[in-house]
Amino acid sequence: MQQSTIGAETPDATGDRQPLCVAALYHFCRFDDCAALRDPLERLCRDQGVRGTLLLAYEGINGTIAGTAEGIAAVLGHIRALPGCAELEVKFSTAATMPFHRMKVRIKREIVTMGQPDIDPLLSVGTYVAPEDWNALISDPDTIVIDTRNDYEVAVGSFAGAIDPHTRSFREFPEWFRTHRAQLLTNKPKVAMFCTGGIRCEKSTAFLRQEGVEEVYHLKGGILKYLEEIPADESLWQGECFVFDQRVSVGHGLVEGTHALCHACRRPINEQDRASTLYEPGVSCPACHAERTDEQRAAYRERHRQEGLAAAQGRTHVGDRRAQDTV
Repeated sequence: MQQSTIGAETPDATGDRQPLCVAALYHFCRFDDCAALRDPLERLCRDQGVRGTLLLAYEGINGTIAGTAEGIAAVLGHIRALPGCAELEVKFSTAATMPFHRMKVRIKREIVTMGQPDIDPLLSVGTYVAPEDWNALISDPDTIVIDTRNDYEVAVGSFAGAIDPHTRSFREFPEWFRTHRAQLLTNKPKVAMFCTGGIRCEKSTAFLRQEGVEEVYHLKGGILKYLEEIPADESLWQGECFVFDQRVSVGHGLVEGTHALCHACRRPINEQDRASTLYEPGVSCPACHAERTDEQRAAYRERHRQEGLAAAQGRTHVGDRRAQDTV
């Protein structure tokens, strides 16, 4: 089995270090036997030195993985050969160091959890809008623009004028919409929604269609595709985009951003947060300091010390929360 070292780049034929390839993917299809698909997929990823998280469910596949260009190509070829996955779309970016600590292939009830079992994006979904057409849509005064992501993601960046639902999980989105529907749709016949890579909008637009909203649109490929294709001087995006790996955020051109991660609460933190007296690496940040007790912070402090010792010895600490990557 091929082994790779945390933080290593990929050497090319000349011995120079090359950035790692990061592939964000999802696809809605029908998997009748996820258990039969799991082991061969995970084994191939490990053999190719690929790391990250892939979720399998009856409704399809979702995840982000990183590795060499050759390793990623091998895994994507395997996925595209799965039933119904030939048209799998992938968003590529790069990372200077390995953004994941391990490889996980998990079986879930949903590949993105909304908690609405009657929603089926294969049957009904909103109208896809290409990145080059997105600015015109969200600038239309007849369009209401909704960010379907969680509050900590929105805090890192969003489209100018977009509504923040202030949800802490995607499960809260249906209740939020039903509560605010009358206010949201007053004199606004069009609803445009967006998320990181597009998967949450597959379900949120299907949900709105089921709720009787007719003109529903979503950004094809999500924020990541927009930032990849739209030049900064033409962009309506403000800030950076939170991503669920050790890069924490990316900007235009999908270059790595300026945010770090609080390893106590897993929230993104900026330079101002890191300058706060409430910030202690591995222990607390301004957002979570009041949420933890002194005893908890003492435990985090010891864990952080152990992680530092492990890093100095070139190994990953078994309790390192940084290894708990999330899709």
